[in-house]
Formats: sequence, structure tokens, C-alpha cells
Amino acid sequence: MKHIDSPSTPGKFKMEKSTYNRLRLQSSIAKLAFWSLVFLGMMFVFFYRSPSSSNPAPSDRSRRSLSSSYAGPSFEKRVRQSAKPRSGHGMSVLVTGAAGFVGTHVSASLKRRGDGVLGLDNFNSYYDPSLKRARQAMLERSGVYIVEGDINNGALLAKLFDIVPFTHVMHLAAQAGVRFAMKNPNSYVHSNIAGLVSVLEFCKNANPQPAIVWASSSSVYGLNTKVPFSERDRTDQPASLYAATKKAGEEFAHTYNHIYGLSLTGLRFFTVYGPWGRPDMAYFFFTKDILKGKSIPIFEGPNHGTVARDFTYIEDIVKGCLAALDTAEKSTGSGGKKKGKAQLRIYNLGNTSPVPVGDLVSILEKLLKVKAKRLVMKLPMNGDVPFTHANISLAETELGYKPTMDLRTGLKKFVQWYLSYYVDGKKSSH
Repeated sequence: MKHIDSPSTPGKFKMEKSTYNRLRLQSSIAKLAFWSLVFLGMMFVFFYRSPSSSNPAPSDRSRRSLSSSYAGPSFEKRVRQSAKPRSGHGMSVLVTGAAGFVGTHVSASLKRRGDGVLGLDNFNSYYDPSLKRARQAMLERSGVYIVEGDINNGALLAKLFDIVPFTHVMHLAAQAGVRFAMKNPNSYVHSNIAGLVSVLEFCKNANPQPAIVWASSSSVYGLNTKVPFSERDRTDQPASLYAATKKAGEEFAHTYNHIYGLSLTGLRFFTVYGPWGRPDMAYFFFTKDILKGKSIPIFEGPNHGTVARDFTYIEDIVKGCLAALDTAEKSTGSGGKKKGKAQLRIYNLGNTSPVPVGDLVSILEKLLKVKAKRLVMKLPMNGDVPFTHANISLAETELGYKPTMDLRTGLKKFVQWYLSYYVDGKKSSH
């Protein structure tokens, strides 16, 4: 053993060690090259490949047809007319995700008070696109034009910013839903991260730069157990991929504010509900299934704990959105260069009155006059959290935000809309 461990020919031993080191170095380089290619491939998948067909991104066809679909005097005239405020003191607002639930209500409210509004939406199929088309028709009757396109379509954004010098951007376009992220994570990276960066890039290069208000989420509070949730609380423990993308968005907002002088206000929405809502939300599909006589899942937390949500009525959310726009200061940059410190804010928009999901079902039973078939189940490990509760003192002080709608009255308004829009589970012809 001693002879093997200590060879009698030092020169020969050094030569063999050198050869071994060279071979090991070559192997390491090969491995590094391999994993670099794997990493680049993953980046390509996440940022450049279209998401799956269940939630398609803008098609290559729509990109190729940009020159014909989004060009010409008639298109530009329609864009300008929609974005033009009634008076010289009004805003000119680009609303992304304008055919979505919150986007529709915000766009309609802005237009009613005299601001110019141009919508942008890709009408993806995450939930029934016909509902989005119905919202679009409603907005167009009020004078809001929605351009059909994706926030990642750089050529389209360049065209819109070239036509209209937007004073504000209300960025609401996003891939929503906590549970769907487990099935299609790419769509969340595409919309909530790449899409936000795309919008920020065009805003920072614009001259003048618009002020930006954008939708974050109460989901960023993740695994926090301290309630009510305050903007000062930690947000580094996301419980879902959706929450992680929203948290990442807040960090991107901070970066663009710091480097480019963009005025940015983030709004953390808490469980928004109401007429024209999202079919993937519990109150919506509970209503549908109760009327159909189907069982509905009532989740309970660990040790039979109560699952509760801070349900916030859509009109209260809209008031908060408009207040954020009204109090947003001008961006301080110009053409991508910062000239001074810019405003950066984040606010909770909630109702401050968490309601157990079981109580939500009891209210729906009375409003629908149908007994629900409850199926009590354990809260699945899919990113859902057992409790949300907003501390809104900062929004109250700085935005004048004060929610007024209680859950029973708000659900009554929703049920009235639902019954008028759907007949026996089918869309009403009117």
C-alpha cells in the first residue's frame, strides 16, 4: 500500500496527474456547455414559446398581420377618438386587460367621468371568451375601443404609443388564478412577468413617460400568519406560482422606478367579486352549481380550521383604482433616462371583513332560494391559503379609499346580473 500511495518515480507520477487534470477540465467544460444549452433551452421555452392551447398567447399570425390589422387612417382615428378625453384636463389612459373583470369596470368608470380610454386585450381562453366579448360590446357602446392584441407584441405597443401620448397606463392584463398555475406555469411567466416588463419597457422609452398603476395581488402575502395583512409585512414566502409572479412584478416595478424614473403604483386586490365577474371564482361557480343541483366543495383548513376570504365588491375596487390614478404623480424620466426621484407606492385594496366560505354559501342559498349540496373537503396543497384579511389604513389615508359594500348586498347584485345574463345555465340571447 505504501508503494502505491507513494510511487518511487516522482516525474512519472506528475505527468499522470497532469493528464488526469486535463481530462477532468475537458469533462467539466463539456458539462458546463451541456447545462448552458439546457438553461438556454429553458429560457427559450419560458419566454419565447407560446403557452399551451388552453391559454394561448398571441399567435404568429396576429404578429405578421400587424401592418394590415393595426394600420391605416381608420384604425388610427378610432384609437385617437377612444383615447381622447372630453376636456383638456382629463387623462388619456391605456387599460390593458380591458375585457377582463376589473378592466371592464375601470374602463367604463373612466369613460363615464370624461377620461380618454383605450383598451388592449388578447381575449385568451382561460375562461369563456364569449363573456369577454360581451364586456367588449358593452364598453364599445360607451365609446371605449378595445384593440385585440397581446402586451408582449412589441410592434403593436409601439404603434399604440406612437398614435397616442398616454398620460397614464392602467395595467390589469395578467394570467389570473392560483390553481391553474400548476397546469400551465408558462402562461404565468409569459403574462405576469414578461408581459409586465414589456409594458414597462415601452413606458420608460415614451416621451413623455406615463404614470403607471398596475394590479398586484393579495396572494403576495403567501404563508404569512399575521393578520390583517399590511403593506409593511414580509412578502417573500409565496404559496403559489401565481403569487411568485406577482411578487416578481413588484420587484420589477421597484427596479424600473429606481433606474428610469417611472411613477408606479401597485394595488394588491383582495378577492374581487360582483357582476360581470370571473367564472373561475368560487362565488361564481358556486352560483352555477347550486342552480344545477351539483355538489360544491367547501374547503376547511388544518384541524378543521375555517377558510375565509376578504371579499371586496368590484365598485369598491374601481374607486381605489381611480383614486390611485388621480393621485399618481408624473414620471420623472424622459426617453428612458431618469431625471429625478419618482413616486413608488403599494396599497392593499380590500374590504377588511373576512367572511368564512361557508357563510358565503349560506348567503347564496337564500338569494337563489336553493339548498346547496355541500361537500366538505380539506384545503388542497395547490397554493390556496386559508385566510386573507386586508389592512387598508394606508389606502384610507393616502387614497381616501373606503369600501362600503357588504357581502350580502354585493352578492345580491351579482345574482341579479347572473340570472339576467344566464338562463338555465345557458347564456341569455340578450
